[in-house]
Amino acid sequence: MYFSKHFSHSLYLFIFILSSPQLILCDTGTIGINYGRIADNLPSPPKVVQLLKAQGITKVKLYDTDSTVLSAFSGSGISLTVALPNQQLSSAAASQSYTDTWIQSNILTYLPKTLIETIAVGNEVFVDPNNTPYLVPAMKNVYASLTKYGVASSIKVTSPVALGVLQTSYPPSSGSFKSDLIEPVIKPMLSFLKQTNSTLMINAYPFFAYLSDTKTISLDYALLRGGPGNTDPNNGLVYKTLFEAQLDAVFAAIDAIGFNDVKIVVSETGWPSKGAENEVGASTENAADYNGNLVRRVLTGGGTPLRPNEPLNVYLFALFNENLKTGATSENNYGLFYPNEQKVYDIPLTVEGLSKTNNRSVSHVVAAPPVSGGGEVSPGSNGQTWCVANEKVGDEKLQEGLDYACGEGGADCRPIQTGATCYDPSTLVAHASYAFNSYYQKNSRASGTCDFGGAAYVVTQPPKFGNCAYPTGN
Repeated sequence: MYFSKHFSHSLYLFIFILSSPQLILCDTGTIGINYGRIADNLPSPPKVVQLLKAQGITKVKLYDTDSTVLSAFSGSGISLTVALPNQQLSSAAASQSYTDTWIQSNILTYLPKTLIETIAVGNEVFVDPNNTPYLVPAMKNVYASLTKYGVASSIKVTSPVALGVLQTSYPPSSGSFKSDLIEPVIKPMLSFLKQTNSTLMINAYPFFAYLSDTKTISLDYALLRGGPGNTDPNNGLVYKTLFEAQLDAVFAAIDAIGFNDVKIVVSETGWPSKGAENEVGASTENAADYNGNLVRRVLTGGGTPLRPNEPLNVYLFALFNENLKTGATSENNYGLFYPNEQKVYDIPLTVEGLSKTNNRSVSHVVAAPPVSGGGEVSPGSNGQTWCVANEKVGDEKLQEGLDYACGEGGADCRPIQTGATCYDPSTLVAHASYAFNSYYQKNSRASGTCDFGGAAYVVTQPPKFGNCAYPTGN
């Protein structure tokens, strides 16, 4: 038998955290939300603040410094990222007296009751070459004004950047910035962020990458559903989600020009609940899956394969569906809420919310590949799901996961004891699959209970090793 001899306490802690979100003991990330207002039917700012507080949201990103909105957040305890819009960049870059006045009117007026922690100077500035030269000078003037008024230590200055700033993004380890931007603006911006101990904001949308290449990118990979993943051929790192691959492409680009100590905040990411006929994948179900899986990923701790020890800090896009946004149909349908404050779909947004979803079944799974170690995939399953071992992680991880499942995890591993009904075939993959599935079914197939540090994934057809039947849930 394979369990109990070499139990790994560190892996146990990691797995226990994933399966029990209410007891997170490692460094976890934060979930915030973008509050856009390009609509004519939204609730008043005071009502919005109450909605956010009811959802447990403590971080909000705005796209301006509207006085009614900033006043509504006074005393709320919610930390804000506010914005100096693109159309003011040239003025901000030209004169510190301009940014002095802007800081006095739009920041100092509301402190300290309104918690302003970050100023986003512009948004996706590199999309417009005319604005690009103004970015870093504007950031420096804003910071100089904050310093002048004694609040630079508590308010950071940054700028959200779109993934289009990358020249190469695949494989992630080959990530690089557009060559024409590196010397004139990227290096000066990263140098400023490093000197001021600020972070780079990144707008990352796996939806757009999936939409542009549905033949190559699987929906499961884009929606953070898990699975065997994709291996970076340059460094061997395994990517189970497109989101993490996108972030690591940015990290690689940053590292390539010598700024590997600059951290990232994901300033926008989301998935539309509705789209036009040609916007493949835009649906309520997929939006709930993407954002729900992302929240769990962020709040259960850890970073990306390239920077595993840096927690993820993410702002979801967006709070509301916004009916006046122009462009594709999907642009109006990124909201977690309708303007009447009803949820578009129900996902947890906090650690406490995650703990309440432990009894929910997984709604989406990966297709089942052939299972090695004496097994084969049996016919259709009528919607039932199972958890199987991922042999690609190697024997050590499988063994550690098996030890946990049959030990502290409380899985029923009696059938894989020597001479019992599911002992044969006596392989690590077969026994681990049985144990992982027992744990998964015992926990009502809740999201996050079929992972084991990457050693397992969900399938839609029952695994079959020899003549052993794998249990199902209720």
